[in-house]
Amino acid sequence: MDSKSLEETIDNLRFYGGPLAALIPFFVFISGVIFVALAGAPDEKGFWPILVFALLLSLLLAKDKTKFSELVIKGMSEPIVMIMIMAWILASTIGVLMSITGFVEALSWIASQLSLGSIGIVLVAFTICCVVSLSTGSSFATILICGPLLYPAGGLLGAHLPTLAGAIIGGATFGDFFAPISDTTIASTLSQNAPIGPTVRSRLKYIIPAAIFALVAYGVSTSLQQTEIISTTSELSGSPQGLPMLLVPIFIIYLFLKGKHMLHGLLLGLGFGVVLSLSFGLLEFSQLISLDLENFRANSFIIDGISKALGICVFTILLMGLVATLKASGLLKRLVNFAEKHTHTAKQTEVWIAGTVAMIVLLITHSIVAILTVAEFTEETGKKQSITPIRRSNILSLVVCVFPFLFPYFIPVILMASTSSSGQELGVASVSALEVGMHNFLAWGLMLMTIVAVLFGYGQKSDNQSYLQSK
Repeated sequence: MDSKSLEETIDNLRFYGGPLAALIPFFVFISGVIFVALAGAPDEKGFWPILVFALLLSLLLAKDKTKFSELVIKGMSEPIVMIMIMAWILASTIGVLMSITGFVEALSWIASQLSLGSIGIVLVAFTICCVVSLSTGSSFATILICGPLLYPAGGLLGAHLPTLAGAIIGGATFGDFFAPISDTTIASTLSQNAPIGPTVRSRLKYIIPAAIFALVAYGVSTSLQQTEIISTTSELSGSPQGLPMLLVPIFIIYLFLKGKHMLHGLLLGLGFGVVLSLSFGLLEFSQLISLDLENFRANSFIIDGISKALGICVFTILLMGLVATLKASGLLKRLVNFAEKHTHTAKQTEVWIAGTVAMIVLLITHSIVAILTVAEFTEETGKKQSITPIRRSNILSLVVCVFPFLFPYFIPVILMASTSSSGQELGVASVSALEVGMHNFLAWGLMLMTIVAVLFGYGQKSDNQSYLQSK
């Protein structure tokens, strides 16, 4: 079947029960996700069976099974999906490299040289996680790398545990919104044809106020709810040897600010990191590649990085197939037509864009897929009101960096709650997913910035100027 006939197939896909029936698999999906999440799903792999069942249900509701099948495969194989998978693979690999070469230990060593109390450790934990998330571009990696180290240390120093967990996930949120190599940044910019470098620079006016708000909130929350100090030693062991690895994120950020392609920046950054770590003796050649002949397998930090990215990649592929059925039902097209009739100003259009992506991310629990789902709607409605690509990209990123880091059925919040069990052997209690989300003050700060931006036009002129200057 050629591309033209396939497009006609997609537009004419029908469901038993009408277009609204296409929503039924999504309600089943979200119900299953909430159940599994609250039951303690360790990661996104726990959602795979639910997605497969939702696809099966959608197939049964579709009138033409062949058309449905072609549609799902097309949705899974969208070029931007492949771009995101490459971004996850490379960013995850860079994250593993940074971890095994002592980058986080070097940051912890710096923190250990300071006299930290309960407030100090919370603020330092937030700062370290901001640096790590900016370096790796991954909220998941930041939580997994920093959580087991910083959470027990803060607990031993008497920090309020929900606030401490909120500071760690808050630092992870920082990079998800602001890092040039984060999946959120890449998806929001590429989907709106916005340049990555100028877009990242334009986000300073959003992230700085949110970060200041978060720092104050973490300090106040900790001071009001201090707990008993379990140990006077900070447990922040580390070594300054990994400090040269700071050059890796600096180099990658430089490449993106110079307008290099995502693949160019990440691949070159990975290569630079390997050469740098080998030169300083931080990485052994056997960690780059070695053969385990007894077990017939190869070992490499690159293999480990790709393996860590597998869960989110498969989750995204399956979810994009399901989302394609929603698009084919015509519901999103009706939404576009309705929005066109009710948006007569740029402000109204931005409210619709923010509201729509918020609704979608709450429905499908995946920030990147939410961005890709509303990308066409955002571009079409935004262009008609002369909203520039950078402005559209920033609105999308602001919204999707709020809810997934606050609500207890989203993976980052579940992951942080699970990671908090790392302190139990030292007598540091774990916290719930609900407590984690409610104390993520960086996400609350981004929510305030979203409201100010959308309802009061904050940053609009600056975003537009940034785009005009980038052309």
